[in-house]
Amino acid sequence: MSVRELVVLGTGSQVPTRHRNHNGYLLRWDREGLLFDPGEGTQRQMLFAGVSTSSVTRICLTHFHGDHCLGVPGVVQRLSLDRVPHTVRAHYPASGHDYFARLRHASVFYETADLREEPVTGAEALVAVGEFGRLEARRLDHLVEAYGYRLVEPDGRRMLPDRLAAAGISGPRIGELQRRGSLDGLDVADVSEVRPGQRFAFVMDTRLCDSVYALAEDADLLVIESTFLHEDARLAADYGHLTAKQAARVAAESGVRRLVLTHFSQRYTDPDRFAAEAAEEFSGDIVVASDLDRIPVPPRR
Repeated sequence: MSVRELVVLGTGSQVPTRHRNHNGYLLRWDREGLLFDPGEGTQRQMLFAGVSTSSVTRICLTHFHGDHCLGVPGVVQRLSLDRVPHTVRAHYPASGHDYFARLRHASVFYETADLREEPVTGAEALVAVGEFGRLEARRLDHLVEAYGYRLVEPDGRRMLPDRLAAAGISGPRIGELQRRGSLDGLDVADVSEVRPGQRFAFVMDTRLCDSVYALAEDADLLVIESTFLHEDARLAADYGHLTAKQAARVAAESGVRRLVLTHFSQRYTDPDRFAAEAAEEFSGDIVVASDLDRIPVPPRR
């Protein structure tokens, strides 16, 4: 059975706290495992969360600030230690190639894993295409070059039992109709409807910009930084970050179904304040992420 869920490995920002590790997020999407922004301590957090490195198929870095990448050495070395048999692809801003090289070879180890680097360039990029759909990236507005990611599943079709019955199609002939697209003069569109593909968006360190909205558009699950509360909006802008209020407004205006707030500054100790502020802007499902949460992608529309 396929699984689509976000495993939260860390929710802190620049400085980890007693309750929040540095960033780290594993998106389990059928046979793909996308590890986003593994900060310091990610390898250990994966152990606590009950997920192994063998579940990782891609490492996706938004940028090269430490809280988003200092876990790379441990994860990379663990891939080889565990003899992960499949190829793992690493996506990151191309301008940070030297940083990734240093992280990848931070200490002596025997590298056996097949880790292939696929840097991201340009304001908009098609990062990968596969059975899962399209993995896209867009440049954000931060103090250093940073990208957000978006996973888009292709639309499918949902068969309609009443129309199939009226057309006299049943049993193995349903599968044949789906494979061929038509059968005995009957088109598959006559007995089905479009099933929208699911969408996931990951937006970290950035000021509010057009790319944030483009990434979030119609996302079933939006994971987005809310480093600051609105009372510190000027500070957020100065350091290239969002407030909970801004993140929620993006969700409201972009048709998001489930909003996941994360990347919290250590200056705040009450997570309920983030939920309350976001609820002023967004009436949908709001999750204030905690370390080791498992957050399902909402069921298909």
